[in-house]
Amino acid sequence: MEVQQRMRNHEVTKKQPLLRPDGYLSEPGWARSQVWEYKRHDIQSLDLRIKEWDYYLVMGEGFGTAFTISDNGYIGLQSVSFLDFSKPMEQTKTILTPFPMGKLNMPENSSSGDCEFSNNQLHIKFTVKDGKRRIQCKCKDFYNGKPFSCDISLEQPPMDTMVIATPWEGSKAFYYNQKINCMRASGVVKFDEKLYYYRREHDFGTLDWGRGVWTYDNTWYWGSGNGIVNGKPFGFNIGYGFGDTQAASENILFYDGVGHKLADVTFYIPAGDYMKPWTFTSSDGRFEMEFHPVIDRAAKTDAKLIMTDQHQVFGRMSGRAVLDDGTVLDIQDLMCFAEEVHNKY
Repeated sequence: MEVQQRMRNHEVTKKQPLLRPDGYLSEPGWARSQVWEYKRHDIQSLDLRIKEWDYYLVMGEGFGTAFTISDNGYIGLQSVSFLDFSKPMEQTKTILTPFPMGKLNMPENSSSGDCEFSNNQLHIKFTVKDGKRRIQCKCKDFYNGKPFSCDISLEQPPMDTMVIATPWEGSKAFYYNQKINCMRASGVVKFDEKLYYYRREHDFGTLDWGRGVWTYDNTWYWGSGNGIVNGKPFGFNIGYGFGDTQAASENILFYDGVGHKLADVTFYIPAGDYMKPWTFTSSDGRFEMEFHPVIDRAAKTDAKLIMTDQHQVFGRMSGRAVLDDGTVLDIQDLMCFAEEVHNKY
């Protein structure tokens, strides 16, 4: 088991191109920052198979928002979601755009370059400058003719992130991804004639930045959350199903800006009912949690060749997390999410 855990935690520290000249990943593994240099023109696959996305999730006291700008080759998916955990309710507005294939000019790294989508229904803009990220969004008819708007700032001081580069065995398909947790959030959201405020003292945002080439049929599991534990920012990222993870998983804890790498984490989801309590356990005993769902943000589409079945479940997590030095953190009612997604696309 110890040998297996070392293999699955291969940390890459040397800056290098993401892909070799033959189109395969240069060095599969994980890193604390974007040491791999992604260049879209280096990819030796059809533009239809390239997938690029920026996804932000911002959680506040009793509410949350999520934003996506994506180019999935033959289709683009642009969306904004609002979640009210007190009712509970969720609403999502999604715009599908045919065959973007690079026209969105998604940035080739997460630390520079703006990302924007705009049409007569929805405007989303992500900007990065001087250690801060800004999310601006306007939607005229978000829900029942009611508009949605927001202006949110996320602080990103120097800190560890979770970066992973994994292949799909036997192909040039790959998954290159960065998760940035624990970004303090401030700003305002307006929906249904109400104002919702993010407060930097206790609210946080997460970025899921992804670039890659995927195989056709995939099921993945992902969970993430942020909060304050013992007066310091705490976050976690867990997941699997993103290619061949022999070199590294993306399971990690963040505490006061430092990443603490975990081995395997397994999701135990009640069969047939996503709203029943889940459990999570890790092979190294460092992430043992119970999860009590509040909202199942479910979406299902079956168009034969294209199919998606998604369950992004928001709820409260409690249990224990263990840092690299053996420090045990007691986690109580941390608002977060965990998901199971099956896609054919």
